[in-house]
Amino acid sequence: MAVHVRYYTDPACSASWAAEPAIRRLMVEFGSDLSFEWIMGGLARDYEQGHEMDYDRLLLHWLDRAADSGMPIDPRLWRECPIRTTYPACMAVKAAAEQGPEAAESCLRSLREGLLCFRRKLDTTEALVEEARRAGLDAARFRIDLSSNAIVEAFGADLDATRAVPEAARAAGGVKQGQGGERVVFPTIRFGDDGWVFGLRSYEEWRAAALAAGAQLSGEPPPDVMGALRRFGRMAAIEVSSVCDLAGPRAEAELWRLAADWRLRAVPVLTGVLFEPA
Repeated sequence: MAVHVRYYTDPACSASWAAEPAIRRLMVEFGSDLSFEWIMGGLARDYEQGHEMDYDRLLLHWLDRAADSGMPIDPRLWRECPIRTTYPACMAVKAAAEQGPEAAESCLRSLREGLLCFRRKLDTTEALVEEARRAGLDAARFRIDLSSNAIVEAFGADLDATRAVPEAARAAGGVKQGQGGERVVFPTIRFGDDGWVFGLRSYEEWRAAALAAGAQLSGEPPPDVMGALRRFGRMAAIEVSSVCDLAGPRAEAELWRLAADWRLRAVPVLTGVLFEPA
């Protein structure tokens, strides 16, 4: 039986964006033996709640995150069209999950790219429906689900789960003071019932927690670059390096070689590049 993985996050969380290379490597190394559930923790109900928001601070924070992680980010969202809240994007992931786990995964990734790479103001119904369409979802069904009471309740349950801080989080420094009170830090990952890992950690720590929870490695060799792109769609070079087990320069060289052969398309982002199948 697959190990149930609860991943506590938010579509606009830059630390979770930095964790994407490790998450995708987990998916490849463990295959179907890990079953992911995306817990939407609600980063901000209203960024300007009770005060005037310092968007320049968020812009600099995203730039620092890009520099530290190697994941491309364009933080000009906070200058040009800042989102007021992340709650609608969180509910979008819950609505996408009604179309299956792969739809939820695809929607969450599309929202992350839209917010952190392409400066899309994803806090309205129409913008979210368009993003769901980009992610390959049934947009008409998504629109209906997004406006349903069931999705509001599902997101509410996620908020409650995120704010039910376990004692292990306090001991590990994994508690954050959010707008709704205390919550676990993002990203937090829980393998099975007890395999908690709080915050942005190394891949080795997440892998060890998965193994301790009883997950089995797939035993399959890492995919080649085109295989990884076919599996995941758009990827940054650091993700390809992680998933394909290629040293950074080799991953970069192979991506640009494939782009030169018109097999990949390079998508510029302010601090880097994403690659997608041509």
